[in-house]
Amino acid sequence: CIDKSNVTRGCQLFRSTFDEVAAHYPGTEADYGYIDAFMQWITRSPEHYDTVVTSNMFGDISTDLGAVLQGGMGMAASGNIGDHHAFFEPVHGSAPKHAGQNKVNPIASINSIQMMMDYLGRKTNDDDLVAIGGLIDESVADHLKAGTSLTYDLGGTTSCSEVGISIANRLADKLKER
Repeated sequence: CIDKSNVTRGCQLFRSTFDEVAAHYPGTEADYGYIDAFMQWITRSPEHYDTVVTSNMFGDISTDLGAVLQGGMGMAASGNIGDHHAFFEPVHGSAPKHAGQNKVNPIASINSIQMMMDYLGRKTNDDDLVAIGGLIDESVADHLKAGTSLTYDLGGTTSCSEVGISIANRLADKLKER
């Protein structure tokens, strides 16, 4: 639970609500931190964190830093998962300043789809959806390992469409092998 409960009452409510919900998940380890210290921790050891529970404001700030740590906003997928519904999108949102330029890195969008497939597969016990999510993840990883078709944010000159087509072709090949 990342908050600033040592300063704000709203965060004290957030933390007490976190404790109430966490009590329903005894197999899950709950930990606490203040947002200012957390920003240092995630910069030094991002691999330490699997899941972070925080407020919208602190989440917006920390996901932008997390995006930079993994290669930029074009790489960062996100999922907002509730009890009955879930919503997946790239951290950068719609990126309106880049609309129509065919230059934005599509990997965050593709990874959001991967997260959605994995979530839906696990929620409905559909192994095919989970497997497809895994194949999407592998296709993106293979594309990045090749390093020959990268958008501007990763030091390349390839268009959004070209990167998307490259990853889609890799996925199509993997689906044929299945």
